[in-house]
Order: sequence, then structure tokens, then C-alpha cells
Amino acid sequence: MPRITLRQLLDHAAENNYAVPAFNINNMEQALAIMAAASECSAPVILQASRGARAYANDIMLRHIIDAVTEIYPQIPVCMHLDHGNEFKTCQSAMDSGFTSVMMDGSLLADGKTPADWDYNVGVTRSVVEEAHRRGISVEGELGVLGSLETGGGEQEDGHGAEGVLSHDQLLTDPDEALKFVAATKVDALAVAMGTSHGAYKFTKKPDGSVLAMHVIEAIHRKLPNTHLVMHGSSSVPQELQDIINAHGGDIKPTWGVPVEEIQRGIKFGVRKVNIDTDCRLAMTGQIRKVFFTNPAEFDPRKYLKPAMDAVTKLCKQRFEEFGTAGHAGSITPIPLEEMAKRYADGKLEPAFG
Repeated sequence: MPRITLRQLLDHAAENNYAVPAFNINNMEQALAIMAAASECSAPVILQASRGARAYANDIMLRHIIDAVTEIYPQIPVCMHLDHGNEFKTCQSAMDSGFTSVMMDGSLLADGKTPADWDYNVGVTRSVVEEAHRRGISVEGELGVLGSLETGGGEQEDGHGAEGVLSHDQLLTDPDEALKFVAATKVDALAVAMGTSHGAYKFTKKPDGSVLAMHVIEAIHRKLPNTHLVMHGSSSVPQELQDIINAHGGDIKPTWGVPVEEIQRGIKFGVRKVNIDTDCRLAMTGQIRKVFFTNPAEFDPRKYLKPAMDAVTKLCKQRFEEFGTAGHAGSITPIPLEEMAKRYADGKLEPAFG
């Protein structure tokens, strides 16, 4: 099956009241494990690569990995998405490499660390949207800076994340500004800031409304009921995965992620894409550590990577079921980029406001 654009996939999700998990990949094993779960659940999927992943694996390798898994699982619609593009040329090179969707994170400057102002964010995001839509490719933008309301900062991931202490206003997306931002940029999806952060160490206790501001999503959805919202930093950091790592020589400090029930609450209010990376890393690491701990003589990568892949598949199946994604793969027929470009040009895919 040809790759699908983010816009078409999230339109379908909105029409059918579900969300699509976006799993980060860096290698073949992660891609195969995620796709095995998608196949078992008959779920469409977003496979996304960060700048760090692109540097690690090379765009050519990533493109062929995606080509391979779509050939192995031809019944599964797959969106290939750039996570946290930091400038126009980063997004452009992803488009050239076969990505069907890109994120332009203009909430930070090109260094991926310094918070940007409104004019910069709107300007760079709009320029990416214009180029992407000309090609039929989707764009996700971000308004507000991803970071923790507990600490006033955010975890770095693949070299991306705000440095220093951020203000409360920077860490929460303003609903009125969201309305203006979508109108000015014409993004296909909007990532919003509401207290989540990258990495495993999101919260020091089970999050409540003081540190996980789900009311922000609800308020934005009331302003923009037809705009697809995105939750970043939404790994749940399951305790059982932490325990497996720590029982086999690891040292994960006590931490809490985003509860699945809070994500499900967000889905009721327009969240259509949910970013998950840390959970998959924890699942893989736990099984690799377990093999090394219980059988220190083992040196065959297949003997520790296979259980690691199985753990990722199990986790992804849970998320497909919990987010309502399961069962929808068969009802989606990918629209070619050429047709998507024509629809953008004809104004048939304009964001709806109000």
C-alpha cells in the first residue's frame, strides 16, 4: 500500500472518533515490531523519525525501511512523518526523501533550544506549509513550548527541547492564539503545549490538573473543533517496564508519564495524533537487559533483539486498542500526493475555523 499523508489519516480519525499513535523509529527492529502490532490490530500507523534518527540511520536507510515494511504489510496505511523539524531546509530534505508528512516546530529557533516569537513561528511554519502543500504533503505545526509545568523546563530528546526556565504562558498554548495560528499558517495538525515533556522523567508523581493541563486541549477544541490536535511527549512510562529494567541491572528513577485515561480524554476533544517514543525504548531496553542479565554468555543479537521486538509489539497493540485505532486499516485507501496537491490548490483541504 502506498504511504498515506497525515492529513488524510487524521481526517479519517476525526470522522471515526479515534487517534493514531505516532511511534518514533531509528532502525529496522523498531519498524518491524510496530508494523507487526499494526497488522495484528488492523490499524493505520504513523512512523516518525526525528533529526536524531535521520542522522543515526540516514534518510536512504529510513526510506528503504519504510518501503520494506509497507511491502511486508501491504494492507496497513503508513504515514512517514518528520518529528520536530527545526527549519525550512530540514523539512524540505525530508520531503525530498519520501516523507509524506513533516512537522515544522517553529516554537523554537533553528537551534532547537531557544524559544521563538510569534512572528518567527508563523513565518517559518507558513513557508513550510506552502512548499509541502504544493507537493501534496501534510504539515504539523506547534504553538507553545513543550515542557514541564512542574519544573518550568523540558527534557532534551535527540538534541531538541527548550533550554532554561520557561514561563507559565510559554508552557501552555493560548486557545485564542491557536485560532489565529491555524488561520495564518494553514497547518494540517497542531501540536499544543499542556504540560508534557520529552523523555521518561515527565512528572514526579501521578499527574493532576496542576501539571497536566488537559483543560487547555478542551478549550482549544472549542475554538477549533475541526482542527486535528497533537499530544507530544505522551508516553505513559508504565511502571512494569521500569521494573523490568531495574530488576536486571538498570537504574530508572521513580517517574510518571501521561496516563492512558488522560490521552483518551484528549481524544474526545480533538486529539488525533499521539506521540510515543519513550515507552518503546523502555520496552526494548528491559528485554535486552533481561537477556544480558540472565544469560551473560549470550552474544547473538537475534537472541536479545527478538524479545525486545516482541515487547514493543505488545506495547503498540495496547496503544492501538486504547486509542481506538484498531480495526480501521481496511477502511482507508491512500490518496496519491498528486491528488492531495490538487485538493490543496483547489481549496478543498483548507482548515475549518470556528
